[in-house]
Amino acid sequence: MNDVKLAVLGGEGTGKSALTVRFLTKRFIGEYASNFELTYGKYYSGELVKESIYNKHLYLEGKQLNLEIYDPCSQKAKCSLASELHWADGFVIVYDISDRSSFASAKALIYRIREPPTSHCKRAVESAVLLVGNKQDLCHVREVGWEEGQKLALDNRCQFCELSAAEQSLEVEMMFIRIIKDILTNFKLKEKRRSSGSKSMAKLINNVFGKRRKSV
Repeated sequence: MNDVKLAVLGGEGTGKSALTVRFLTKRFIGEYASNFELTYGKYYSGELVKESIYNKHLYLEGKQLNLEIYDPCSQKAKCSLASELHWADGFVIVYDISDRSSFASAKALIYRIREPPTSHCKRAVESAVLLVGNKQDLCHVREVGWEEGQKLALDNRCQFCELSAAEQSLEVEMMFIRIIKDILTNFKLKEKRRSSGSKSMAKLINNVFGKRRKSV
């Protein structure tokens, strides 16, 4: 079984947890409230939860997957991304289309993810990232245009969509499937590069030692 690790990040009140719960249970829990994510961080499906990593088994593209979703439920969750960058295979970055400041936070997160890697933290393949404009049901008080989200995503090599966790269960599911497929594509690219690198090294060794044997 393949492990897929996905981090759902964004500013407070953007609906990160609502999206995650929608995908995991097909339910929408609660109204948009400032303390909603903190509440969800303590309770999940009516049970006390000590961690904010949730598991779901999927069968996708002929493979059985163990999906781990990291949702920083605490309002004091840090945004340095040091541990997340090391842990996650992909990222869902969420902003609220009715809150301009949440879009700025999403932009900062994407810039951090797309920073050139340091020598001790290089990735074989660029991380899969999906930018999500949530709360489309609040378009009558929209502060961030669809075009702005699309441009931010294009400029930073990300996927993009707008939806409503409150009203669009199927769209939320397809959004998660979309980023998971991107991650699986990255897995294939990594494997291909590893295989190519191994063959190149084997050829180099064979050339070196082959020449030595001939000269002896």
